[in-house]
Amino acid sequence: MSGAGQVAIVTGGSGGIGRETVLRLVASGFNVVASYSSSETDARTLLAESETLPGRVVIMKADVSVAGDVEALFNKAEENFGGVDVLVTAAGIFKPTTFAEADEAHFDREMAVNLRGTFFCLVQAARRLRDGGRIVAISTTTLALKPPGYGIYNAAKAAIEAMIAILAKEVGGRSITANCVAPGPVETDFFLKGKSKEEIAARAAGAPSGRLGQPDDIADAIELLVSGKAQWINGQSVRANGGMA
Repeated sequence: MSGAGQVAIVTGGSGGIGRETVLRLVASGFNVVASYSSSETDARTLLAESETLPGRVVIMKADVSVAGDVEALFNKAEENFGGVDVLVTAAGIFKPTTFAEADEAHFDREMAVNLRGTFFCLVQAARRLRDGGRIVAISTTTLALKPPGYGIYNAAKAAIEAMIAILAKEVGGRSITANCVAPGPVETDFFLKGKSKEEIAARAAGAPSGRLGQPDDIADAIELLVSGKAQWINGQSVRANGGMA
């Protein structure tokens, strides 16, 4: 894939799936604005790793749950690179919580980042993406698996899939596509945090390959969807889970 001259915004770009996506896009020639929420160290490491690649990375701290921060991300891309062609929404948070354990604060925080943050990104993309652009939102395979403790997280991701399906119809006349990638378990800090070795091994065993996904497995799917070869894939949720579900 050649992204020469194209511009992408990747939220949650300093770690895990987001980081791998940024590096993949920059390696193919994209210029990328990568947002991060907390770790400037991780963001600067990403910046250093990208210096020898064909494209250019600009990092920006942003809280996607704040509409003004998301608008500023698009402003940054337009100021530095002249426009936006691709949006990948990889920012997210998660803490397994049963309904008996959940409270209003936990619900509000997860919805703020996972759903509200994605909504603000999609609004800006619908208004500002150049014709022929690509939108990829990160969903989850747990919508199919329905594990206990994922009620709030799944609710947000189900809403994201619903928004993407409708957005695809709203922007399709401009040859913009909008899709979700729904990863299974991926070996990132996001997934591993708080899980025992036994639980991690059980999740890996749930895939026919007997392993966890890697960030580059998901970046493969994202790379396809933002390419010119995916024009006929639109309004879909692509499960990238190694056959787990």
